[in-house]
Amino acid sequence: MSVSRIMKWVTGAFEAVLGIPLIGAGIIIGFLWAPLGIMLVLHIVTLVLTKKDGGATTGSILGIVTSCIGWIPFVGMILHILSAVFLMIDASKPDRLEESA
Repeated sequence: MSVSRIMKWVTGAFEAVLGIPLIGAGIIIGFLWAPLGIMLVLHIVTLVLTKKDGGATTGSILGIVTSCIGWIPFVGMILHILSAVFLMIDASKPDRLEESA
């Protein structure tokens, strides 16, 4: 399993936690929106690794968008859940470089 796929599983799990209605909001507000910045960095790192490995980038791009507008109360919750789903779907697919090996 490539590093990019592991990062997709990790960021997908984090997004799933942030998508839980009261818990995710409590984490984000309690840490003064720092989790959104941390997730933005993690999604960018995951996107770069995914591009390098030739994998699907949909989840990482959606995660970047989510981190940028995730501070909006209900929109953020829905985007965190969607990002988690797309990241985990992308993580379950093998990268192009893994298929050829």
